[in-house]
Amino acid sequence: MNDELDPIPDCPSPSSTPLAKSTDPRIVHAQAIVAANTDRSTYNNLITLYSKSNFLSYSFRLFHQIPSPNVVSWTALISAHANTLLSLHHFISMLRHPTSPNQRTVASLLKTCTALPCFSFGLSLHSLALKLSLSSEPFSGSALINFYSKYRLPSEACKALDEIPHRDEVCYSAIVVGLAQNSRAIDALSMFAAMKAYGVASTMYSVSGALRAAAEVAALEQCRMIHAQAVVTGLDSNVIVVSALVDGYGKAGFVLDARQVFYENLRQMNIVGWNALMAGYAQQGDKNSTVDLFNSMEARGLVPDEYTFLAVLTSFCNAGSAVEAEQWINRMKVDYGLEPGLEHYTCLVGALGRAGQLQEAERLAMTMPFVPDAAVWRSLLSSSAYHRAADMAWAMARRLLELNPHDDSAYVIAANVLSAAGRWDEVAEVRKMMKNCRVKKEGGRSWIEVRGKVHVFLAGDRMHERTEEIYEKLRELLQEIEKLGYVPVWKEMLHEVGEGEKREALWYHSEKLAAAFGVVSGAAPPGKALRIVKNLRICSDCHEAFKYFSRVLDREIVVRDVKRYHIFFNGTCSCGDIW
Repeated sequence: MNDELDPIPDCPSPSSTPLAKSTDPRIVHAQAIVAANTDRSTYNNLITLYSKSNFLSYSFRLFHQIPSPNVVSWTALISAHANTLLSLHHFISMLRHPTSPNQRTVASLLKTCTALPCFSFGLSLHSLALKLSLSSEPFSGSALINFYSKYRLPSEACKALDEIPHRDEVCYSAIVVGLAQNSRAIDALSMFAAMKAYGVASTMYSVSGALRAAAEVAALEQCRMIHAQAVVTGLDSNVIVVSALVDGYGKAGFVLDARQVFYENLRQMNIVGWNALMAGYAQQGDKNSTVDLFNSMEARGLVPDEYTFLAVLTSFCNAGSAVEAEQWINRMKVDYGLEPGLEHYTCLVGALGRAGQLQEAERLAMTMPFVPDAAVWRSLLSSSAYHRAADMAWAMARRLLELNPHDDSAYVIAANVLSAAGRWDEVAEVRKMMKNCRVKKEGGRSWIEVRGKVHVFLAGDRMHERTEEIYEKLRELLQEIEKLGYVPVWKEMLHEVGEGEKREALWYHSEKLAAAFGVVSGAAPPGKALRIVKNLRICSDCHEAFKYFSRVLDREIVVRDVKRYHIFFNGTCSCGDIW
């Protein structure tokens, strides 16, 4: 839920110059005139000073006083009008003079192409940079990485990095942040590791980017290693890095670690850090801690924003507290003058649905001041599935499919609910629709971290080097929990599949394989929690099995699925069987 709690700012533009002193540039200009120091270099610096002080008209007039502007002069003028179409017009004029750009010119223009946006112009700039051998320079190369990352083209960003033979910390920061922002977490962590292997210094951007990536895959050990790196480099007190640490530990399920980092840096903590810690509690459904933090933040004089309320509402959604969610939506509007956005209403819809108030949830979705998106219908579909409301689940699935006919989760959840209700004709209809649209169910994928290395498992996976041990341990665990009363939830599977296949498919779901590997590999010593992450919603059978696993293994098992955290201990789950 925390895409909006983004502790990673944009990488610094390679074209940026040091901040001008607070002195009025007009005074500096007057002094230069009195001293008869009006050469081209002085004019170039004054153009930059005027632009930094937002005297853009002065920059333009001064530029036209230069008898023979060079590339530095043109670049200063282009940078002065960055993020506006004027910078592109000045660039065209520069080429007509003709003056060839340098890497700083290209970097400034790419920043503008990202902000406006002007994707096609950016592609033309890349082509020109290749012809002039500028794309291999660190400034323009890192700007290209940032450009492609912002346009959601991480593979092209990696190609831009490959063009740079001598990569500095700005290049690596750009690619680590770009990959992290494009949900390429493993690649971002690998790039951060490569950066360290080459002896390139860390920056607050590369560290915060790596932490975001580690948070996405809930890689606790990676968070801790990056934290140690931040301490060694003296970046652990930087507010951007600290916020990323709070976010990383929180998303990895270690809210106590997040809280410790938070309070060690409490004096400098800004609203982003407070929101990150609240979000950590919220995704576990700990509404009391989330509200306590909200009150503490207000007591310190900080003003809550829309992300603060999103964290609070998410905690109520995950806890299924519909009444409190409604109260806080009203409080947000009346007491703070903030208009709830679509995500806030989605939380309320989710809270109502989890509480079993399905009709009220649907009514809210239809009457709220926003057009419902896929997240709203998916929330209602999940709630309907949990409460076995087959008619409503099928209706919500159809609404979801109207937005995206290739949404595999809509078909699968609807089919499971209908099969549980014995409505086999409709199950067949769903299967036929799925086949006609050529939709295949997304494969379940789970991962577990062991000594800093992330091991990924697919359903029925036999690619791991310790496959035999994993399957033997899993069979042993399943036999043990059946003695305690575990009964496989066969109806979660589609009825066309034979019983033998159902049993095999359920037994070897990716999260079960990850759990078995965690036991045989010693992922956590006895008494410590076993931590698993899954790319999809955990199924009912695995959820039931994990409750029994926690009893047999006598340890806490934490599973973070696409919906929320599940903390299994002594036969129960923190979600209260609502997810």
